[in-house]
Amino acid sequence: MSLTVRTFSCYLLRKSSRQLSSRFLSTSSISSQSQFSSPSKSQLSNQQSSLPPLAPEKWDLYAGVVLERKPVLTPEMTPLEKEYSTLLSKYEFELSKKSSHEVRKEKDSKTIEKIKSGEIDVDQAASITAQDEEDLWLAELNQFKFSSRKTDADKNNDQKSLQRALDSHLLLLIEQKLGNDYKWICPQGIWRDGETMRQTADRVLKEVCPEIKAKVLGNAPWGFYKYKYPKRSVTSQHLSSVGAKIFFFKAQVISGEIQNKTKSKDKTTEYKDLAWLTREELISKLQPEYHKQISEFLIDEEN
Repeated sequence: MSLTVRTFSCYLLRKSSRQLSSRFLSTSSISSQSQFSSPSKSQLSNQQSSLPPLAPEKWDLYAGVVLERKPVLTPEMTPLEKEYSTLLSKYEFELSKKSSHEVRKEKDSKTIEKIKSGEIDVDQAASITAQDEEDLWLAELNQFKFSSRKTDADKNNDQKSLQRALDSHLLLLIEQKLGNDYKWICPQGIWRDGETMRQTADRVLKEVCPEIKAKVLGNAPWGFYKYKYPKRSVTSQHLSSVGAKIFFFKAQVISGEIQNKTKSKDKTTEYKDLAWLTREELISKLQPEYHKQISEFLIDEEN
């Protein structure tokens, strides 16, 4: 009996010691986890609020003007267009009714036959026949001299003249001062406080080409381009700016010709050269990315 009691008491002691050890281990693990656990959301927000705010990047705003001269002459037809035009002319001629001149010509032919047969007198016939008028028109056509499609500016390759490539669209490019260098771009000027971007575009036109009468199409920009200033060429003008954002406005030439073809009087739009170029010639002057942005809002020309 005493052996049974001793055995049972030993069993209870072992069980209680195991429970105490398991409780101790669980408590220690919880405390260790609380010490090395990740910070709470409130702690993160407090840390973030203590950091200084990032200053926004400053960009210079520019208005660029894509000044375009529309074709003065219709472009020459391609072989396919000529063939199709001839086909349409034949088709319309076969289905059309006779004109008054053709009816008159037939009437004159009948009158001549009657004169030959003696049915009517010569004095009763018309003094000028339809054939006489055709002879006069043909003589006038032979004396007329058609102007050449190629002008002196084309022959001399004068890219500063508007009197070139009369059957193509021409765009004005200027070699404008950007920082310490000169780059071929569309005329552009920096936005001034109190101006709208459209007013900035109008001012750029007056500064670069005051002799030209042009029409700006709309008040909203047609395109956009941005670039960052290189560190080596940062000047005092945009010392705190990281780059330039250019908003392009499209304009069309109505009349006039640029007289001062070397430089602008205004320092903000200073340039040393200009050129009126076709779409194909733009590639040789403009940077690829700049040319891509310009081409997105220009009407394609089919060769």
